Amino acid sequence: MKRSPFAALTAFLAALVLLGTAGPALAHDALKSSDPAKGATVESVDEVKLEFTSGVRIPVVVVRGAGGTAHQSGDPRADGKVVTQELKGALPDGKYTIAYRVVSSDGHPIEGEIPFTVKGAPSPSPSASAPSPSSQAPVTEAPAAQAQAQTPASSAPAEQAGAASTSFPVWLIVVVGGLVGVGIGFLLSARKKQPTGPRTESRTDEKKP
Repeated sequence: MKRSPFAALTAFLAALVLLGTAGPALAHDALKSSDPAKGATVESVDEVKLEFTSGVRIPVVVVRGAGGTAHQSGDPRADGKVVTQELKGALPDGKYTIAYRVVSSDGHPIEGEIPFTVKGAPSPSPSASAPSPSSQAPVTEAPAAQAQAQTPASSAPAEQAGAASTSFPVWLIVVVGGLVGVGIGFLLSARKKQPTGPRTESRTDEKKP
């Protein structure tokens, strides 16, 4: 059975159409661009942005320096195709690497690394790091404050001595009062015993003729 050239051409075009439509379906999502870009040299970076060919979820982004120190702050935010990762602050000069991992729209994980360099970042001003005169004022006042704190402690023995001296007359008054009470009681008992003698004698004298 022979096929006509027209039938063969039709079959060939159909195969091309099938391959063209199946290609995008078989292709996975991928990283489209990044800020900073791969291998770029920038002056200042305070956040990292990754854009993918389709919407992604469950993003993980880590920004490390040359010493392995992590500079990301908080969790990354996924907004459709764009993932944004905040940093702890503007990065100083040095080499860095962005390591990312996301789950694509078809459920396959996507991961990779993006190296970049920071050069020409503004250095902190000396005035910001130098201590102000007002911050040094408490240091000069510290000895005076310590002297005032020690003054009540040094006067404590004097107060105790004064308390001891004022307590002595109290004890003396108690002792004297006790002696006076004993003396008064003794005198009262003696006065009660004296009148009994003369009365008995007068009665015996009256009975005599």
